[in-house]
Amino acid sequence: MGRIQDKVAIVTGAGSVGPGIGNGRATALVFAREGARVLLVDRDLALAEETCRMIAEAGASAGGESSTFQADVSDAAACGGIAAACIERYGRIDILHNNVGIEIAGGLADTTEEAWDRTLAVNLKSMFLMAKAVVPHMERQGSGAIVNISSINAIRTLPALSLPYAVSKAGVIAFTRDVAVEYAAKGIRVNAVLPGMMATPFVVAALTGAYGGDVDAMMKRRDGLCPTGRQGDGWDVAHLSLFLASDEAKYVTGESVVVDGAQTCRL
Repeated sequence: MGRIQDKVAIVTGAGSVGPGIGNGRATALVFAREGARVLLVDRDLALAEETCRMIAEAGASAGGESSTFQADVSDAAACGGIAAACIERYGRIDILHNNVGIEIAGGLADTTEEAWDRTLAVNLKSMFLMAKAVVPHMERQGSGAIVNISSINAIRTLPALSLPYAVSKAGVIAFTRDVAVEYAAKGIRVNAVLPGMMATPFVVAALTGAYGGDVDAMMKRRDGLCPTGRQGDGWDVAHLSLFLASDEAKYVTGESVVVDGAQTCRL
C-alpha cells in the first residue's frame, strides 16, 4: 500500500460503459487504494460518480480520495478545464492516465470518413490535448508521469477488423515515444500500456453493438485465442499502470509495455 502516496492523479474514462470494472475504473480504484488523490474524468458524470462511490466504499485504505469532473477529452477547452480543476482542488498534477477510447468496426471499405475522424479524435487527439494541458504543470514541478492506453492492435492485426482503432492505437505509441524523449530531462516520464484481449465492459459493449451476435460465444472464442486460456481484465491494466506511474519506474520512459498473456508472442 502507499506506492503513490499523496500523489495527485487524473484518470480519464474513469467510469465504465456497463456493469463491471473496466480499465479506467480499475486504475482509479487502484490509484486511490495506493494513496493518490484522483480526479475522475468522464463524459458521463454518473459513471464517474459511481467510481467515486466505489472508492469511498473501499475506504481508500492508504488515505486516497477522489472527486469527479465531466468533460469530453476530444475538446481542447475541456482538457484545459480538467487541468485547471485538478490544480484548484489538489494543488498539483503528478500522474495523467489517458484511458479514453472507442472502437468502430470495419476495414478500409467499411470505414466512413466520419468514423475515422471520430476515432482518431477520441483515441489519439485526446491524449495530445490532455498532455498539452497537463505537462506545463508537471514541468513547473520538475516531475510527472503519463500513462497512455494503447492496444496490441497497434502492433498486430486481430480477427475483428477496426482500421481506425488500430491506426489510432499505433499513433499512441509514436506519441508516447516522442513526448517521452522531449521531456525526459525535465523529470516527466511517458509510457504506453498495450492491453491484449480483455474481458471488460468496453469489450462487451463493442461485441454487442459493433459486431453483434452471441456475446457469450464470442467471449469464449476470445478466451481460446489467448495462450493462457482466458482473457485479462481491467485489474491487469491497472496494476501495470500503477507501476509505470509510481517512482518504482523512475528510469522507465518511452516504453510500450504489453499486457496480453503472451498473445502477441503467438500471433
